[in-house]
Amino acid sequence: MSTTAPHSPGRSSRGGRAVRVILAVLVVLALIVVGFLVWAKTVMQGERPASLEAWTDDRVSIESFDDSIVMTPVDDASDRGLVFIPGARVDPYAYMAKLVDAVAETGTTVVITKPILNLAFFDQRPLATFTGHAPEVSDWYVGGHSLGGVRACMMATEEDVAGVVFFGSYCANDLSGSGLAALSISGSEDGLSTPGKIDGAAHLLPEDATFVEIEGANHASFGDYGVQPGDGVATAPDHEVRDEMTRALAEFWDAPEE
Repeated sequence: MSTTAPHSPGRSSRGGRAVRVILAVLVVLALIVVGFLVWAKTVMQGERPASLEAWTDDRVSIESFDDSIVMTPVDDASDRGLVFIPGARVDPYAYMAKLVDAVAETGTTVVITKPILNLAFFDQRPLATFTGHAPEVSDWYVGGHSLGGVRACMMATEEDVAGVVFFGSYCANDLSGSGLAALSISGSEDGLSTPGKIDGAAHLLPEDATFVEIEGANHASFGDYGVQPGDGVATAPDHEVRDEMTRALAEFWDAPEE
């Protein structure tokens, strides 16, 4: 004669609760992922007039690829290049106008990356992904704006580069003994990469690093994408910031301005 184990309502109830808890956790995680992706994809758009000014500048040739924007001097191109990494959730095209004079006047090819998910820390592609668009360049620098500069500092320890350039940014890892050339261009009114933060991280750069503070520039002054939350108020007009950026880069690279 066979016997059947008695049904246990308590065990069934506990199992049902566990399933519901797991489903609830999965739903919450899915919502977090979707929310993060929406946030990451919502970029601070570049201003159209500034971008058009760069596109129509006959001193510079601009090509757009899936992974980057390549700005090449039409005349007197040097063998020097800069891989520029945008700040978090900032439209890569927003930097073209601020860099166009430096490209034309120093003969430097600039490759502006298009970070994965618009966040430099998620972009683990090697430098060759971007330098491959300019095979004629042999002397590469890496740099960036805001969190893009932080990522550039990390790449400087991983890649064979001549130096690193910061735009409203600073190092989070130690380059002090690297022997690399280093330039920091910052703004006196920057509310995010504040003068205090720039000074506080200065010891992470080589002793002969060059520091240039642009009076009246704020965090968003290094691009053309409008107001950024948490930033200070810029008092320097865009054309002055652009001129100061070009001058700092020209002197750093010892290239005469036109």
